[in-house]
Amino acid sequence: MKDTDTVPLIDQISLGVLTSSVPRDDIEVVLGEHGVRAKRRGGSLPPHVMMYYVIAMALHADLDYEGVWRKLTEPLRCWGTWDPSWDIPTSGGITQARQRLGFETVKALFERIAVPVSELLTTNVFCAGKRLVSMDGMVFDLFDSTANREEFGTPTGGAFPQARVVTLTESASHVSLGAQISGVSGKGSGDRSAAAELVGLLESDMLLICDAGFYSFDLWSKAYETGAELLWRVGDIMELPVLESCGDGSYMTLLFNPTTPKPQRAQLIHLAGGGDDLVGEEGRVQWARAIEYEVDDRGFGELICLLTTCFEPKHTPAGMLAHVYHQRWQHEAANREIKTQMRGAGQILRSRSPEMVRQEIYGYRLAHYAVCAFLCQAATETSIDPGRIKFTNSIRIIADRLADPDAFSPDRQHRIRAEIIARVTAKCNRNPVRHRSYPRVVKRTRPNLIR
Repeated sequence: MKDTDTVPLIDQISLGVLTSSVPRDDIEVVLGEHGVRAKRRGGSLPPHVMMYYVIAMALHADLDYEGVWRKLTEPLRCWGTWDPSWDIPTSGGITQARQRLGFETVKALFERIAVPVSELLTTNVFCAGKRLVSMDGMVFDLFDSTANREEFGTPTGGAFPQARVVTLTESASHVSLGAQISGVSGKGSGDRSAAAELVGLLESDMLLICDAGFYSFDLWSKAYETGAELLWRVGDIMELPVLESCGDGSYMTLLFNPTTPKPQRAQLIHLAGGGDDLVGEEGRVQWARAIEYEVDDRGFGELICLLTTCFEPKHTPAGMLAHVYHQRWQHEAANREIKTQMRGAGQILRSRSPEMVRQEIYGYRLAHYAVCAFLCQAATETSIDPGRIKFTNSIRIIADRLADPDAFSPDRQHRIRAEIIARVTAKCNRNPVRHRSYPRVVKRTRPNLIR
């Protein structure tokens, strides 16, 4: 490590063991591309430090501005290199520094580092050679300011304005590969509008899982053009003509553009039934394979209907795809990690302006990405399903060690990393996580006195 006498004090601040997922070099590239520079030479809140600060805000959501700053600078005190004359920045000074950083730079950093982290040896990553990813949305309650209400809107009957965040997430690791932020009211505020901006991130080696509510002909077509395979649930009221049985309970069908008149639909069905591939008709119709089934132990007859572009039943039998579809619950688990276990149940974001709201949300995404990438590495190295590692316990361990000066020393970082991995994987169930089929319900908390 460099001598602390020759390195500016402020340049020694980082995220400890999480810095490998959010490297300083990437931060400097993003700041340079956006022309963000320090207000003055030698200032206490330069842009790269504020980038780490925004991430630390998510890791220490229960602390005020000064408390987060103390957490970041604690290693300097432990090293004995803290200058007593260096005052802790005030809340106003930190707010101004956040405003100078802006949200576009934090968004750009997230987009730069957000890549899949699961490896070949990680459990539950692939299906038929395709990496499992999913899309889903969540909402954040915001500080009740006039600016936030005007920008994001308030749900009917809601007490606070809300921001909607739709993400593309790697199922096994829970890391987000892309995120779109919008309001909860007005044009373009739905999940589909945000999803349309994310499909460009899909790659040909991915299989995209989507829940009911995401399907539209235009969005399906746009996603299909990326070369990724699709596995989407649709409502059971959708009319799906049966053109050919696949021999495993699934069948080939056609999806129609809503603007295609019924007479033309009948003609296209007739042509497809006669063996026509309908090449050149993609604007009016798309091929799909349909899988319909019921979950036996739910106690009621809910029909689940899946549409997929995996057309070969030999490689992707209907039973396999029905099993894989329930990996989408991993996305809900990832959302819960941020909303409940990082932010805190029922808590609102602290930012009072729309730009700072967006910055704070991308700070949460960066913090969650860094933690999940670390936990996925830990799971892979110890041959554990990533879903078996307890997120709440892990983030407490990691956040506490951010203040450990040894975690900033390259010579000692490997030891600290090994210690953290040992702690977060201790007593983990080594069996793969079972796929979930039941819908999520809120259970009433039982008092401790009731046994």
